[in-house]
Amino acid sequence: MVAPPRATSNDPLIALRKVVKAFETPAGMFHALRGVDLTVTAGEFVAVIGKSGSGKSTLLNMVTGIDKPTSGEVIIHGTPVHTLTENQTARWRGVTVGVVFQFFQLMPTLTVLDNILLPMDFCNRFAPRERRGRAMHLLGLVQLEDQAHKLPTELSGGQQQRAAIARALANDPPILAADEPTGNLDSKTADHVFDLFENLARQGNTVLMVTHDKDLAGRVGRAVMVADGLIVDEKVNTLPRGAAVAP
Repeated sequence: MVAPPRATSNDPLIALRKVVKAFETPAGMFHALRGVDLTVTAGEFVAVIGKSGSGKSTLLNMVTGIDKPTSGEVIIHGTPVHTLTENQTARWRGVTVGVVFQFFQLMPTLTVLDNILLPMDFCNRFAPRERRGRAMHLLGLVQLEDQAHKLPTELSGGQQQRAAIARALANDPPILAADEPTGNLDSKTADHVFDLFENLARQGNTVLMVTHDKDLAGRVGRAVMVADGLIVDEKVNTLPRGAAVAP
């Protein structure tokens, strides 16, 4: 599959239009999202913040295609993701969105290197002879070249998260989506991982990050607050990318 080109205009790269997500529960219907509208342009670094149960992770799942809306439209890089089949969504996600989870989700029986090769093999991205070199380049980007042949369980939590970021970048996706990527890390390691996201945004990647950390949210280009399934506030930050936040 050929990767979609990166957007170069101010047209939204991510567009959620009147998105509703409802779940059937023993207590009745629960609405995790209640008519959400959100646009993100190419190259933006956006944080989605909110309390537990606010709907922020559900919103991210709409963008990544991990879940589908009950109603409304999800248009990502020109593709109406809400209309895709499960197989189509998996192929689409493989080249369009790199997903980083809080608990890493690395394959435990594969080496770190093989974890990064897997998305390229699945989507048939890059020539087979190029994949290993690209995987090692990405490990270099996250300073893990010397850990390439270890299993994930042999790495620290911070190292596993950096490996997960390298895996998310394997197919050179235009969008990086991260769900609480620093929530399971100590503050020093979390800062290092966040620095990686900042560098990726400076290089033109579009980064959408769910976080409960308001200090980190203050370092991105725009923060979107979610409460009770609705976007209730948005803030454009004037702090230059990479600048330090006062304690």
